[in-house]
This record gives sequence, C-alpha cells and structure tokens, in this order.
Amino acid sequence: MDFALTEAQETVRKEVGTLARAFGWEYWREKDAKAQYPTEFVAAFARAGWLGLAIPEAYGGAGLGMTEAGLMLEAICASGAGLSGASPIHFAVFPPLPIIRFGSAALRERILPGIAAGTLSLAFGVTEPNAGSDTSRIETTARRDGAGWVVTGRKIWTSNAKHSQKILLLARTTPYEAVGPRKLDGLTLFVADLDPGAVTIREIEKLGRAAVDSNEVVIDGLRVTDEDVVGEVGQGFRHLLESLNPERILVAAEAIGIGRAALGRAAAYARERVVFGRPIGQNQAIAHPLAQAWARLEGAWALTLRAAWLFDQGRPCGAEANAAKILAADAGFEAADAALQTFGGFGYAKEFDIERLWREVRLYKIAPVSQQMALNYLAERVLELPKSY
Repeated sequence: MDFALTEAQETVRKEVGTLARAFGWEYWREKDAKAQYPTEFVAAFARAGWLGLAIPEAYGGAGLGMTEAGLMLEAICASGAGLSGASPIHFAVFPPLPIIRFGSAALRERILPGIAAGTLSLAFGVTEPNAGSDTSRIETTARRDGAGWVVTGRKIWTSNAKHSQKILLLARTTPYEAVGPRKLDGLTLFVADLDPGAVTIREIEKLGRAAVDSNEVVIDGLRVTDEDVVGEVGQGFRHLLESLNPERILVAAEAIGIGRAALGRAAAYARERVVFGRPIGQNQAIAHPLAQAWARLEGAWALTLRAAWLFDQGRPCGAEANAAKILAADAGFEAADAALQTFGGFGYAKEFDIERLWREVRLYKIAPVSQQMALNYLAERVLELPKSY
C-alpha cells in the first residue's frame, strides 16, 4: 500500500501553491471587503493552464483526475485564498463533468475548449427556492417549442452567474405528476446562454465568500436547442448524479485547505504571542485544540484522497466521498474556530484574516449538501438503515 503522491501530483501541488501565494493575504482581504471578483487571480490560473486540469486533452485540457483537482483546490485554499480563490477555479472542474461524460461530441467541442482556455465560464443551476435537497420538486420547466425548448423558472444560490456566459441548467421536461413512481425522471440537463433578454440575475448578500457572487436567477422564456441537451432528455438527474461524488471530494479538499491555512496562522501566532512572560502556545488550553485540529484535518485528508483515488479508478466512491465531505467540513471549521480563539480579540479583526476563513469554511457544513443529508446517505447506503425522510 503506497500512500505517496506521484511526482506529477507533487508538481501540481507545488506549482499551484506557488502561484496562489503570489496573491497575498492583503489581496484577498481587499477582494472580500469590496465584494470584488478576483479577476487577476483567475486570469493567472488560466494563463498557467490550470483551468483545464480536468478537461480532456482532446479539448485543450490536461486530462487529469479528481486527485489532481483536489490537490489543486486544497493548495489554493491553503495559500490563504480560501473559497474566494478556490470557487472560481472549482467551477472549471465540477460543472463541466456531466458534459465530459454525457455530452454529444458537438457539445463537448463547443464548450470544453473555452473552459480550458479560461474564455468561457459555466454557472450551475439546480437549487430552487422550493427545491433544495429534494431535487424532484424543481419547478423550472423546459417546454417543447418546435425544434427547441423554452425554459421558465427560478434558480437560487447559483454561484458565479454574474461572471459566466453559460449555465448548466436542470429543468423538468416531463411534469412531476406524469413520471410515475421515479420522480427524479423527467428532468433534463441543458447548457444554456445567460441571455440578459430572458435571464435576470440578482446577487444575494451573504455571510462569506463575498468576492464570488451567489445569485437568484429568474428565467423567463429562455430558448435552448436540442444541441444544448446534455445526454438524454429526461435523464438529467441521473447524469448529474455521477458528478456529485466528485463535487463532494473537491469541497472536502477545499475545507481542509482552509483549515490548514487557519491552523498555520494560529500556530505561528501562538509561538510568538507572549502573555504572562511566556508564549501562549506553551499553554495546553491553546496547544491542545490546535493539535486536535491538525489530527482531524489529516484524518479527513486521508479519506479525501482515498475517495478521489477510487473515483479516478472508476470504482464506487459514494460512501467515501460523503464521509470525506462530512469529516472535512467539520475539521476545517473546527480548525478555523480554534485559530480564531487562539488569536483572541485579534481573531475578530479583519486585518488578521482568520475571521474571513472562519466565515468561508462554515459554508461547507450546509453546502453543496448538508451534513445531515450526507449522514443520511451513509445511514441508508452503508449501514442499510431505513430511510428517514
């Protein structure tokens, strides 16, 4: 059993970390304060070819796997960029996956090279005001109209829509009442233009990650064609489902990276801050929570890498991906919380950056799936307990 990263994987981690650290803490503090998209950061990663890391080589990418993608996003977060830096890069990895796996050759050729080059950004529209975890209840519809479709509905918590040209959109093409007992049938994935004539985007003010927009997207008569369909009509959720495990792996890696960034700052502060004539890190009340945070981050990281390895091998990884997400979200937040406590009053001050990491990593206890829904998955699929909802 070999736990070592390959030389190529070590190179990914090293080079991404070096590039990300070129954008220092002050850069991210300013982006957060001004709710300003990190255009320069994204452009630098596009120039270096990192946006195409998981895009097949045939479409201008590197053709690497979820292990390398997780290493990239962990390194970004560990640099101090947090989700303000990781999320725009995340969108070049996760939303394209259903297109890579199920899209037609023409659709792949039309979409993937632009993502790899950084000239095309893809938002992701599934969640709705009345349909969060219960995707079967989405109300956005795509109605047949001649050779195409007309989409009408509302999406919420759609990230990056203000800086994207297209959206990967899940819409109901067969009415809920007409699909029979399998209520997740009759949903179709489309790659649609964010046409301002038919789409209104309203940004949601939120607790953290102010640099990257989250939005309500109102769609009124948006036209799409059969060429915009990803995979089979009516099977959109099935196609999407195969991409959810990679998303859990990626957010686990990001949460761990944020936890490591916060922990590194806290340990350095605890070594240097002198109170009552000695470094505060000499006190077990400070040292033990930080040590516990390190142990939990390392445990979550080991499971995250295992989940990524299983996915890259084409093996089932649902249990590992969900468990990694649960452990990493908890470990990342606990590390940020321990760091904030270590800094005391300074942890509450924006100039020390810990509070930004604390706000950002808290997101992953509720998104993209809540801890409770991920636990439900393990209870039902692994422990074979009765479904609770």
